[in-house]
Amino acid sequence: SAQRLMEYIITFLDKNGLVFAFLVTGIIMYFSEVISKTLTRGKIPGSAISIFMGLVLAYFAGLETLGKKGMADLPGFAGFELMGGPMFRDFAIVSTAMGASFAIIKKTGPIGIVSLFLGVIISFTVGAIISYALGITDVESMTTIGAGACTFVVGPVTGTALGASSDIIAISIAAGVVKSILVTIGTPLIAPYIGLKTPQSAMIFGGLMGTTSGTAAGLAATDPTLVPYGAMTATFYTGLGCLMCPSVLYFLMRAIL
Repeated sequence: SAQRLMEYIITFLDKNGLVFAFLVTGIIMYFSEVISKTLTRGKIPGSAISIFMGLVLAYFAGLETLGKKGMADLPGFAGFELMGGPMFRDFAIVSTAMGASFAIIKKTGPIGIVSLFLGVIISFTVGAIISYALGITDVESMTTIGAGACTFVVGPVTGTALGASSDIIAISIAAGVVKSILVTIGTPLIAPYIGLKTPQSAMIFGGLMGTTSGTAAGLAATDPTLVPYGAMTATFYTGLGCLMCPSVLYFLMRAIL
């Protein structure tokens, strides 16, 4: 019967949950790239669209199941609990840093290192201040949202480390997605005014902005030859944010508040 067939399919999907989760994610990313190229002409990166779609799907899955794990609470989608867990998240962070060379970043001189620290601290501070203005006053939540203002990767890493609620972590991801979109759209507009035309300036820009997807997409619209340089320091920015936000910046927040 149809009911037995559906039960068999759900059981099969649960037993191969991680493979099915990758399949669904791949489909979402494919359509996100299509939307990015056709509807936004590449101005909004496909990664930002796919993250937004994932958040929307998780929201409706939560409404349907009254659960706390998003898509993983739906029958047949249990593999998302592993795929969306900290192990794969941290693996993704490490993999983005594998192609970056510290020897190359040193060529920009001390200003390249300074731009990384300034970028993380400024973004974190702005995010924390906005969260406080919106009535979110506990240190863990403010730190998580401030980290999200750095990038949508640093936010959940920090939130998980500090034990922030899933709602706050979702807000931090949304903050990172908004920043990515703004950097993507704004980079080609402001590039002529800030001298963004050399590899050195691209590396400094990547260090200040972070958000690798937004920086790469924005530089691609400005000058494709600058993409690897900006993406390199943006990658270091993500790693630095993951180190500083749940530790140094969190303790500073506790000392201040």
